[in-house]
Amino acid sequence: MLRIDPRSPDPAAIRTAADTLTRGALVAFPTETVYGLGANGLDPDAIARIYAAKGRPAWNPVILHVASIAGAQALTRHWSDEADRLARHFWPGPLTLVLPRAAQVPEIATAGLDAVGIRIPAHPVALALLQAVPFPVAAPSANRFTQLSPTTAAHVEASLRDRVPLILDGGPCAVGIESTVLDLCGATPTVLRPGMIDRAQLEAVLGRPVALASAATHAAASADDTTTAAQRSPGMADRHYAPNADVWLVETTGLTEAAKGLAQRPADQGQTPRGGAVLLRWSTPDGAEAVADTWLLRGGDRVVAMPATPAEYARALYAALHEADATGAAVVVIEQPPATDAWHAIRDRLARAAR
Repeated sequence: MLRIDPRSPDPAAIRTAADTLTRGALVAFPTETVYGLGANGLDPDAIARIYAAKGRPAWNPVILHVASIAGAQALTRHWSDEADRLARHFWPGPLTLVLPRAAQVPEIATAGLDAVGIRIPAHPVALALLQAVPFPVAAPSANRFTQLSPTTAAHVEASLRDRVPLILDGGPCAVGIESTVLDLCGATPTVLRPGMIDRAQLEAVLGRPVALASAATHAAASADDTTTAAQRSPGMADRHYAPNADVWLVETTGLTEAAKGLAQRPADQGQTPRGGAVLLRWSTPDGAEAVADTWLLRGGDRVVAMPATPAEYARALYAALHEADATGAAVVVIEQPPATDAWHAIRDRLARAAR
């Protein structure tokens, strides 16, 4: 692990990372969303190392990261006016555009599909690294497949350990969940994976409606099913972003009933003794203390007050789930945030974690 100032990246550290990528090895590095596991995006063998390190199935494409719009244009056969408007408005930032794949993009990067996801990240370390290499960097999240995405270098180390030769430690990620993925290949722009750039923001720039991918589009099979058809975006597996603990999602009105169910849960679940329980609350209305008292059923149980705004909640979510795993919690009960557009991406991540 190599510590690096996220505000002013050390050129020597960036050179070390760039040299590692150039020789075909992997580098984990921070972006504003989550930490990425990077490889030369034009080298099929290097990209294959990402899949091997993560245990990632071949049907799940990776996103190519670039330092400039010109770099993005080189990766697609058709750079549309809409792509240009979106890129100039949101890049660098947490938006991935899915566009027709150029011939130089290896099929392994796109799961064999004729479309590629591209973005420019908004993180000084990521941008410095991208500017230091003459190729795009393929970089899915730096964790084992379906597990919690990392928002710190320590999360990367805990998940991948000796599977990655170099980790750049640039501190915690500012956004905290993965980028919005927008497909521009069809007649209607379609959000494949929701993120903190929401549909209303996209529509405001495009001046026309943006669709959300249907449930059928997201009907990916389980992580160990190697026959699954290729997906157009990362993060569409049915179970994803999941901690080791069981995840229960409950509405606010169901908290008391969930507490009763937890109290009655057997002390031994299969081969693992029951650990503590963690309740993630998105709000602290009147009577929160009473609810907390209800939930403190055993000494190891904890109540965690989550931020009340979507941006702050997203920034804290994966760290809270990593902490629950680190303390050996067997169950994480999550009070659902509101079912509004502003919370759509967060509810998507919670739903996948709970499956």
